[in-house]
Amino acid sequence: MNRMIVGLSSMATRPVLTELSAHLGDAHGVPVRFESAGGVEVARRVRAGAAADLLVLAEGALAELAAEGLLLAGTVRPLWVSQVVAAVPEGAAVPPLGTESELRAALLSAGSIAYSTGPSGTALLALIGRLGLAGALAGRLVQAPPGVPAGSLLAAGRADLAFQQRSELTGLPGVRVLGPLPGDAAIDSVFGGGVLASSARPDRARAVLDLLGSDAASGIARARGMRAVGPLG
Repeated sequence: MNRMIVGLSSMATRPVLTELSAHLGDAHGVPVRFESAGGVEVARRVRAGAAADLLVLAEGALAELAAEGLLLAGTVRPLWVSQVVAAVPEGAAVPPLGTESELRAALLSAGSIAYSTGPSGTALLALIGRLGLAGALAGRLVQAPPGVPAGSLLAAGRADLAFQQRSELTGLPGVRVLGPLPGDAAIDSVFGGGVLASSARPDRARAVLDLLGSDAASGIARARGMRAVGPLG
């Protein structure tokens, strides 16, 4: 009998889940493997009947799939909160981002701005709209392809400024992470997990999900730029 638990996840949680999978194997003897792709692609695969046991996605996408009956009732839970951060090419001038006014100035001075197809990209577009900059920046926004870090466009010379989850930008060659957005402009994304209704090992998958929400897992997630989130009310 195959004891391996297979999970699907978005790219934002890939660094955390790679380390957590190794931890679960070493500390608990539980073989776990996650396959990561862009959130839109992961959702498509789930709807197409992908053979997997667990799902880790942004809470909005997770809720949609749960409402469609593709996740086991009672298994969906929040796991981690991830901050969206700004980044520039390594060696480039560092714009101040301590206030909303400075953020506006940085956006307006950038020749091109990279963002993702995931929740951070959606939130950034909403923020740009709230700041009244949608028209001014319309020709300068560059969306990274699904599954491709927005920061890679910085290193390739295709963007001067990028915004994405910290976990996806940290450690990328040629990229300098500046930090979170200021004040009310800050963007947080919540990622959660659930057991797929199609899982052949739902009890074992639920146990793995519980381990992903444990204190030990939270410490690993924190080292990767995310923080634990409490139970939903």
